[in-house]
Amino acid sequence: MVAKADIDFQKDLFDAATNMRGSVAPADYKHYVLPLIFLRYLSNRYEQRREELDEMVKDPESDWYAPDTDMQQVIKEDPDMYMSENVYVVPEESRWSYILKNAKQPNIKEILDHAMKRLEEENPDLEGMLPRTFQGSNLPAENVAGLIEIFSRDAFRADDERSVDVLGRVYEYFISEFASTEGQRGGEFYTPYSVVSLLVRMLEPIKGTVFDPACGSGGMFIQSEEYSPRQHELSFYGQENVTTTARLGKMNVLLHGLNADIRLGNSLLDDQFSDLKADYVIANPPFNQDGWGADRVSNDDPRLIGPVTDSNANYMWMQHFFHHLNEQGSAGFVMANGAMTTNKKGEKPVREWFVDNGYIDCVVALPEKLFLSTGIPVCLFFLSKNRNGKGEFRERKNEILFIDARQKGSLVSRRQKSLSKEEIQEIAEVYHNFKHGEEKVEHSAGFCKVVTLEEVQKNDYKLTPGIYVGTEEVEDDGIPFEEKMEELKSELYEQFEESNRLQEKIKKDLEELGK
Repeated sequence: MVAKADIDFQKDLFDAATNMRGSVAPADYKHYVLPLIFLRYLSNRYEQRREELDEMVKDPESDWYAPDTDMQQVIKEDPDMYMSENVYVVPEESRWSYILKNAKQPNIKEILDHAMKRLEEENPDLEGMLPRTFQGSNLPAENVAGLIEIFSRDAFRADDERSVDVLGRVYEYFISEFASTEGQRGGEFYTPYSVVSLLVRMLEPIKGTVFDPACGSGGMFIQSEEYSPRQHELSFYGQENVTTTARLGKMNVLLHGLNADIRLGNSLLDDQFSDLKADYVIANPPFNQDGWGADRVSNDDPRLIGPVTDSNANYMWMQHFFHHLNEQGSAGFVMANGAMTTNKKGEKPVREWFVDNGYIDCVVALPEKLFLSTGIPVCLFFLSKNRNGKGEFRERKNEILFIDARQKGSLVSRRQKSLSKEEIQEIAEVYHNFKHGEEKVEHSAGFCKVVTLEEVQKNDYKLTPGIYVGTEEVEDDGIPFEEKMEELKSELYEQFEESNRLQEKIKKDLEELGK
């Protein structure tokens, strides 16, 4: 839990930075502010390592001791001395001390763009990550100077070892605040903290490979690493379709000391990790994505379990997640509630396959208003290939755990709810007991129940927790009327098409009989 003092400090920083926005659109402003935080981080890491080297070359007991000042300088300028400690080389004109010294210069925007350019030239790994857009912006030079001064406060001083951790927390806080400011557009790059926390704590990534094919700003990776008791025993792979968002994600993971392979591209149509089989898949894909390009997926695509529909990508995402699991892998992801009950062709057959083959482990109905970016009710799906009792978990191939958490959460603003740490723990513990079998999961009316596959099959493969846990609102599956109406219309049109096909067949058969 973040201390109140930290929250107040971060809020003050964000408010101060917001005051410097001028006429720049809120959606664009983050692409100036966040790279500055990243630049400060890289500079601090470099300066801290340089200070270490300065002590080493002057210490007779050190392996790097050099009595000659020229040799000392050579050692301190050697890029390998930085890269060996995962520190990026920061040239003079990209260091924060240089930026701050020139903050009041009328050409400060040009100086910043050049600083970004030089960093990429010295560090090929950073290519494409650092935007050179200050000169082309309508952000006044004095406002840029104001931002530089904000990130030059004492808490960010390079000689304070805690500064790099502080910068990581500030970066993440700024991402969440920018997402809140942008509303619906913010959902493109940010998943609410409590939703990520619940996913991570239920999935329990301890060691191995974590894959997020809709990784946004990388929040799933940050919390997965923080959850694991074995630091640096997780490897991270991510794909993101939006260039600027992928850039934010790459900066975020580096700010938190993670080595993640994040690639740009459309996961459903241009899979950058086609051979990857992960221990964990964790994701928040776009909801109810229509016109996504189903016609570009070949019939022999190895990901396909059943037919796909261009009207909704939910089940294509689900097949994509499943395809990327290894033989013992598990996936946890956010879905629109409609995925629990849809009868559309291209969706229901895939859901039936997952149920019949025993891969659906758990479904959680979430409270409304968790996402500022959408009013669509959402749920969590958990798939697992480790349900046969042969691994560390008990045999549960014939069961599904349903959790109805719609009554959880509390308002943190007029428009948004959040799950508390205690609520997240309560939900996660039920799932852990279900998987590990340390305690039998008893039916808790209105909250949770373990159900056999046969019962789900009898209920037309519907996966709405409220149907099974005994919620009073059994009839209310949380799906908006408009969404239900669209599905009913779609089903009706499909029936019309089938009717026309049958009529044509009957006509043809009658013509054949009349010959």
